[in-house]
Amino acid sequence: MVCNRCIMVVKNEMEKLGFQPLNISLGKVELGRELNENEKQRLGKHLKTFGFEIIDSKKSQLIGQIKSYIIELVHHQNSSLKINLSEYLSVNMQHDYTYLSNLFSEVEGTTIEKYFIAQKIEKVKELLVYDELTLSEIAYHLNYSSAAYLSSQFKKVTGLTPSHFKRIKEDKRKPLDKV
Repeated sequence: MVCNRCIMVVKNEMEKLGFQPLNISLGKVELGRELNENEKQRLGKHLKTFGFEIIDSKKSQLIGQIKSYIIELVHHQNSSLKINLSEYLSVNMQHDYTYLSNLFSEVEGTTIEKYFIAQKIEKVKELLVYDELTLSEIAYHLNYSSAAYLSSQFKKVTGLTPSHFKRIKEDKRKPLDKV
């Protein structure tokens, strides 16, 4: 789950099926009891129709948490972007960053840093579409050293300059869970 709407959908659908979640946050659902295999399958099948899946293995759960923390950091806690990503993940997840980084690369086939950059570029696209901030303000907001560095990274990831993207605007953003 990557947004508040996702949380709402999962909560509503779980309640429809008779499950009472104690807490739902980005990428995590807490129940008062363990589900048996039949319940997991039924819930998994139902949630799949909405584009969600149950992540049950410890490794997959950690990957989901890493992604949720990065999405939360980039898209919802803009003032926190000035902190070190490795420290942020280590402190919040209570694991050594090297372990998290190696696990993420092994499972996802990309690095945490590349995933983080991809999320930042999606945020840049969003801010460009809103057309309320200059490129320099966006660079500052997302903790880039300069607008030129942001432009070069944007072009490297998207193949377009920010100004060209701003001109075409149409369907160039990806849903956060597809990044």
